[in-house]
Amino acid sequence: MWIFVWSFIVGGIICVIGQIMMDVFKLTPAHTMTTLVVVGAILGGLGLYDPLVKFAGAGASVPIMSFGNSLVKGALMEAEKFGIIGVLTGIFEITSSGISAAIIFSFLASLIFKPKG
Repeated sequence: MWIFVWSFIVGGIICVIGQIMMDVFKLTPAHTMTTLVVVGAILGGLGLYDPLVKFAGAGASVPIMSFGNSLVKGALMEAEKFGIIGVLTGIFEITSSGISAAIIFSFLASLIFKPKG
């Protein structure tokens, strides 16, 4: 039961931070998204993002910060196996399924729905 509450709170806080970045600091959505990805990557590199995911579940694993964490996690795992070249291959290996799914579902949606305008 509490995992749902904490998931809602943590996910909400991440979204509020993004909204504040756009409203108060006048950052564009692209700058806000990039900043959140970088923050997620930094927290993942420091080993702080995985405990947050264990605590908040989908509240931490669904927002864009999780993408940055995944990039760093993949790079570090492959770097241990293959050295510096693993940094590049690890980034693509761990995130390729999510990116591929986004492309496929976007394409399917474009076939079903007609844009306005």
